[in-house]
Amino acid sequence: MATDKRAHFSLLTSAVRPFSTRPVFTRPVCVCVVLPDRILNDPPFQHPKITMSAEQKIKTVFLTGATGYIGGTVGEKLVAAGYKVLGLVRTPEGAEKLKQRGVEPVLGSLEDAAVLTEAAQRADAVINTANSDHRGAIETLLTALEKSGKPFIHTSGSSVIADDVRGESVNPTVHTEDTFFVPVPHKVARAAIDRYIRESGINRGIRTVIICPTMIYGKGKGIHQDSVQIPKLAELSKAKGAGLYIGKGANIWSNVYIDDCADLYLLALERAPSASFFFAENGENTLKEVAEVVSRSLGFGGKTESWNADEAIKAHGGWAQSAMASNSRVKAVNARKTLQWSPKGPTLAEAVEKGL
Repeated sequence: MATDKRAHFSLLTSAVRPFSTRPVFTRPVCVCVVLPDRILNDPPFQHPKITMSAEQKIKTVFLTGATGYIGGTVGEKLVAAGYKVLGLVRTPEGAEKLKQRGVEPVLGSLEDAAVLTEAAQRADAVINTANSDHRGAIETLLTALEKSGKPFIHTSGSSVIADDVRGESVNPTVHTEDTFFVPVPHKVARAAIDRYIRESGINRGIRTVIICPTMIYGKGKGIHQDSVQIPKLAELSKAKGAGLYIGKGANIWSNVYIDDCADLYLLALERAPSASFFFAENGENTLKEVAEVVSRSLGFGGKTESWNADEAIKAHGGWAQSAMASNSRVKAVNARKTLQWSPKGPTLAEAVEKGL
């Protein structure tokens, strides 16, 4: 028996009697367990993933934020890939525009729990690109999907790992998806939402995924084609006659082209394991470099101007503090490794200057 290849051994050094510290065995005891050939020939154990059955193959996706910058581009790619897309929209006018793009409109808002529940349960997957911080809507959608094994993909944002240097310095830390961080006070709630979603992917029978974009640039493919950070900066810079940056403009943000970002959602829909988190990133620039790019795109020849941090934050609040004055440096390691994501878009400078 000792030489039988099917024999597995475990060493019991002691066993404890109830209410006693005295060992039952005073010597090591060798216990032999014979396993069937079927078990020995099985492939190595793999950690189980929440997956949908063949009968639950993803065909229909409920998309919030369907008329927005990210959601509109994701929706276009989903339709092109053959998915049926249900798009949440607030107005009949928006609904008509979605129909023209091949998206079935779902009239309602993130406040409409019944609408969200019905659409989520009707679909095979849910993608939330509407609002990173709307906890009530997220709780409603996760409750609707509980124990279904369906995917729920949520959009966060890399300001969740940002600092508060007010443009004065570079933070040397470049985060990967596995880097520990402590969020700045005004991002604590978002970090808690991300954690809640990931935990739901472990204990509630939902394949939850978080995609965390950096500074997104480029023309969107949906109804609204402009992002938030660079277009707003361009608008303010145009009024000043120079590209604006806060403080020294030494702070750095990672960035990603909109098409590459949208591609990541489709890869996550089909491949991402539950409770996973993916940055979307393909380069980085200082905010002074971004200001120079914006200046050239406006015809100012690269002319830039520093903007006092206190004045900027007083005038524009969290947008200035988080989006323009902080460092947010990441590497999308897991997106490339786990999902084989391969971003190919133009650089930020190329896209902004050429209007791509």
